[in-house]
Amino acid sequence: MTEYLVAPSTHVAGAVRVPGDKSISHRALMLGGIAEGITEVRGFLESEDCLATMRAMRALGVQIEQTNAREIRVRGVGRTGLKAAAQALDMGNSGTAMRLMTGLLAGQSFDSELIGDSSLMKRPMERVATPLRQMGARIETASGKPPVKIRGGAALGGIRYDLPVASAQVKSAVLLAGLYAQGQTTVIEPAVTRDHTERMLLSFGCQVDSAHGEIRLTAPQRLEACSLEVPGDFSSSAFFMVAGSIGAALLTISGVGINPTRTGLLDILGLMGADLRVVNHRSAGAEPVADIEVRPAALKGIQVPEHLVPLAIDEFPALFVAAACAEGETVVTGAEELRVKESDRIAVMAEGLTAMGVSCEVLPDGIRIQGRREQQVFAGGTVDSHGDHRIAMSFAIASARARAPIRILDVANVATSFPDFPGVARAAGINVVTSQ
Repeated sequence: MTEYLVAPSTHVAGAVRVPGDKSISHRALMLGGIAEGITEVRGFLESEDCLATMRAMRALGVQIEQTNAREIRVRGVGRTGLKAAAQALDMGNSGTAMRLMTGLLAGQSFDSELIGDSSLMKRPMERVATPLRQMGARIETASGKPPVKIRGGAALGGIRYDLPVASAQVKSAVLLAGLYAQGQTTVIEPAVTRDHTERMLLSFGCQVDSAHGEIRLTAPQRLEACSLEVPGDFSSSAFFMVAGSIGAALLTISGVGINPTRTGLLDILGLMGADLRVVNHRSAGAEPVADIEVRPAALKGIQVPEHLVPLAIDEFPALFVAAACAEGETVVTGAEELRVKESDRIAVMAEGLTAMGVSCEVLPDGIRIQGRREQQVFAGGTVDSHGDHRIAMSFAIASARARAPIRILDVANVATSFPDFPGVARAAGINVVTSQ
C-alpha cells in the first residue's frame, strides 16, 4: 500500500502551478469525441481519472492523439458516430466519468456497460439513472450502484427536470443525453453548480440558454470541433490556498481556473479572515483564469453559509484543515453530498482529525470543528485516507501546523487527480515523502 510520510512543514511559501482542471479535461474528451473535426486540447490533465475517460472514448471509436503529457488532439466522429465497445468500459475511480458517460451513452444505438474500481462500484448511480429513464433511456443498475447497463436504441425525449440536490454531474448527464433527445431539455438547479458543461457546449457551437437557475438545450445540434485550453484545477489549488493561509509566508498559485461556479472556497476562506488576492486576470477560452496570492492569516471559525456549499463541495476536506487551525468553532451543514464521494468525506475527515487531537462532531449533513489558533494544532500520527485522494492531500497540508510527522495510508489514488502532488507540495515547502 502506498503511503505518505509528511514531516512538520515549517516554511510553506514560494510559487507553484497545479495541473489542468479534471472536470474540464473529462468534458473535452467526451464533447470532442462527438464533435465534427479535430479538437485540440492544451493543458490536459494526464491523471488516472482522465486517462480512464480517454480509454473509454477510444473504445467507442474515437481517435485521440496525445502529442505530449499536456496536449491532445481528438478526432471527433460526429454526434451519431460512436460505435459499440468490445467490452465493458472501465471508468476506474472516477464518478464524474461514469455519470457523464451514462448520459452520453443513453441515446446511442448500441448497448453499453460501465464499471469501475472497488470504490467506484460502491457509489450511487440512481441519481443519474432516474432522470435519464424519464427521458426514455433504458438503464439498469445493481441496487442503485454499478455496473451501469445501458440498452441502446432508446428514443429519448426532452424533459424538464428539477434537480433534487444541486449536482453538476447529474445536470451534465441530463444535458449530454439531451443532445440525443427530441425537443427541449431543461434542468432546474436548486443552487448554482459548476457550469463547465454549458460553457464547453457553447464552445462547440451548441445553443445553450441559462438564466435564473434554468439551463435549456434543444436538440438535435451539431457540435463543431474547436481549440480548448484547460486552466489549472481550482480543486487542486485548494490545498495550497489552505496551506498558504496556515503557513509561513507568501505562496503564489499560478494559472488557476476561477470559474465563479467553482470558487466558493475563496468566499468561505475570506469569511474566515484569510488573506487571498486574485491577480493577473485572463482567460483560457470560455474559462476565466488568474493567479492566487496567499498570505498567512489569523483565521476564525464561522458558520459556513449553505448557499456556498455547492460551490465548494470538492474543497471541504482541505477547508476542514483550515477550520482546525481557526480560533473558535466552524460548522458546516447542507453538505450531504460529501457522504457519497470517493469516501464518506465527513466521517473520514472526522476520523483523521480526531486521531490528530482535533475536537470535532459529525452532523447528519456536515461537521462541527473546534479550532485552535496555535502554532502546532495537529499532534501528528497515522491517518487512513480510505483511498480518497482529497483526504490524503488534505492531511498532507496539515503538516504546516503539526508538531510531529503525519503518516497517511492508502494514497495511491492521488494520481487520479494530481499525479505529481508530492513534487508540487515539496516546491511549496511541504515535506512529503512517498513510500510503498
